[in-house]
Amino acid sequence: MPEGHTIHRHARRHQKALAGQTVAMGSPQGRFSDGARRLDGRVLETVDAHGKHLFYRWEGAETLHIHLGLFGKFRFYRTSPPPPPSVNTRLSMAGEDTTIYLAGPTICRLIDPAEEESIRSRLGPDPLRNGSAAQKLSQFHVNLLRRRIPIGAALLDQRVVAGIGNVYRAEALFRTGIDPHLPARELASEAVDRLWSESTALLRAGVKAGGIITVDPADVGARRRSEIERDERLYVYGRHGEPCRRCGNTIATTEMASRRIWWCPACQPIGAGA
Repeated sequence: MPEGHTIHRHARRHQKALAGQTVAMGSPQGRFSDGARRLDGRVLETVDAHGKHLFYRWEGAETLHIHLGLFGKFRFYRTSPPPPPSVNTRLSMAGEDTTIYLAGPTICRLIDPAEEESIRSRLGPDPLRNGSAAQKLSQFHVNLLRRRIPIGAALLDQRVVAGIGNVYRAEALFRTGIDPHLPARELASEAVDRLWSESTALLRAGVKAGGIITVDPADVGARRRSEIERDERLYVYGRHGEPCRRCGNTIATTEMASRRIWWCPACQPIGAGA
């Protein structure tokens, strides 16, 4: 499932390509035909991301809500696009010089302002959204204090923090030296601060790079991030049984919140972060 940096990149790209234009809408698959007809020929005003959710606001106070889920994918074309690439293309959006196809989303529907507010109210603070950094950090503290579950599970709860997925949770916990099994409510205040700061920095770097690179170049013998090989970009995610890039001990894995999580028992010792 795409993590927050990918969704914010989509929002920024679609905003730049289509906002302020009259957009031709279609649903080649047919499952969004009614919605496409309602939006067809209207001006797209703004595109906004919150965590893993996208909100497209149109003239006439219409809002299109998209969540890519596990299989959703956008295809982005300049000038003359090919025909819709598959029968699963749920949505097509065509502006002056850009066409975007969407296939396989979990959610693609029109919502009213009350529904949008309800969705947003259930989401935790998003490190990538504009707003008071202090307020978002404060809410993150409060949300963790309410959870007895392990911090490794809490980070996947979009009500705790919006936009973090399986890769970022493992990598942020490694980089802050926090044991993923530690109950969320038992994290020391300074550990929560570090975790928020690290998560924010990693997500912002992901938006800029267009991919997830969490390794410091020196840890893999590189001089700069651009020199890091593809299979060296992560510290622990997906590396069960391999040596830790920092200490050489073996990376461990277990299931947590119905997903695999990886960590280094030496760099993230039991109780670390308490």
